[in-house]
Amino acid sequence: MANADTIAATATAPGRGGIGVLRVSGPRVPDIAEAMLGACPRPRHATLGDFRDAGGSLIDQGLALYFPAPHSYTGEDVLELQGHGGMAVQRLLLARVLALGARLAEPGEFTKRAYLAGKLDLAQAEAVADLIDAASAQAARSAARSLEGEFSRTVDALVAGLIDARMYLEATLDFPEEDLDGHAATRTRADVAALLGRVREVERAAAAGRLLREGLRVVLAGQPNVGKSSLLNRLAGDEVAIVTAVPGTTRDPIRETLSLEGVPLHVTDTAGLRETEDAVERIGVEKAWDALAKADAVLLVLDAREGCGAADRAVLARVPAGVPILEIHNKIDLAGPSTRVPAEEGAPAVFVSALTGEGMDDLKRAVLALAGGAPGAEGVFMARERHVRALALARERLEAAGEPGLGPELVAEELRLAQEALNAITGAFGADDLLGEIFSRFCIGK
Repeated sequence: MANADTIAATATAPGRGGIGVLRVSGPRVPDIAEAMLGACPRPRHATLGDFRDAGGSLIDQGLALYFPAPHSYTGEDVLELQGHGGMAVQRLLLARVLALGARLAEPGEFTKRAYLAGKLDLAQAEAVADLIDAASAQAARSAARSLEGEFSRTVDALVAGLIDARMYLEATLDFPEEDLDGHAATRTRADVAALLGRVREVERAAAAGRLLREGLRVVLAGQPNVGKSSLLNRLAGDEVAIVTAVPGTTRDPIRETLSLEGVPLHVTDTAGLRETEDAVERIGVEKAWDALAKADAVLLVLDAREGCGAADRAVLARVPAGVPILEIHNKIDLAGPSTRVPAEEGAPAVFVSALTGEGMDDLKRAVLALAGGAPGAEGVFMARERHVRALALARERLEAAGEPGLGPELVAEELRLAQEALNAITGAFGADDLLGEIFSRFCIGK
């Protein structure tokens, strides 16, 4: 897909650095290179050159790399100028390129052009941004696997299986005189069952990949003075929350992002949930309830000497349905084994001491269990919420296709809808507004 305009942007992060990279893509690249460097550099070779302004004065000196179409990231002519990383120098270089006929690139426009040119599919393009944003080594490895195409190949294999099943089934509908109905029904049921099992496996892997990317929103809730802030400090390994013996010390929610075996945890420490006449504390309690309503998991902190009382059960009653809850019985250093109140029957619970650190390993394992376990280092690809939704839709359509007694025409339609859902992941099928939403979240220059 040819673009009439040429785009340019600084590809390195703003600020002072050792080097700065300016990227240009489009049909005017050879002219811009000749105007700034005196000649277009040799393709795919780093060339030391002087970057000059309109009057011939030196702006900077550095390396120029020229990638002629179609063998470039965007599939167009691409020029990269690698100079010194000062902000003033980079602004002068960008201004010069813009004056030569380029325009400032929109967020993600280089990668969008790569997608439109067929250099990447949509899942790979999203993995570019995920690799840049990765907050842990495990997340970076998973994003790299998606960028390499592992996720896309898995989805393409599912689509190929659906096409094969649809092709055979629809042939029997188009050519009924061949009298294949009985055999077609048997084969289709087997195909649908096999595809359904594979989609469920990929859905689980995608959910683990989404967790690596987005993390888990965890809320510490409970009565005043049970040790929520002390637990947050212990998990964070730093004094991020004020701890005193005075009930109601925490007013505003305190948020801290931690990494637990590669999984980002967005932990919120909230005000103690109690009725209070203090106007400021009352606002903090209201914010605590708001955080509780948006949580992916709730850690209910209890005093190990008292267990889960009526006020704590009232808190549990307000946790949204389906949100997992873990009881944390804190202060076991004060309670001792003989005075600990046992957990509620059937409730997952751990016994810890935020003061001494006892039981913290058990707590971390329990939190990971709430998240569905730590994603393995191998075999997990980076995924987004839209990928998980698309896989869930494909699974639902396949489940419907496998319903006993469903007519072949309806089975064929369910298989078509399942294929559409999977095609949307890689962009084989996708709306323009979806593309705009995805690439608008990229960095400028990528």
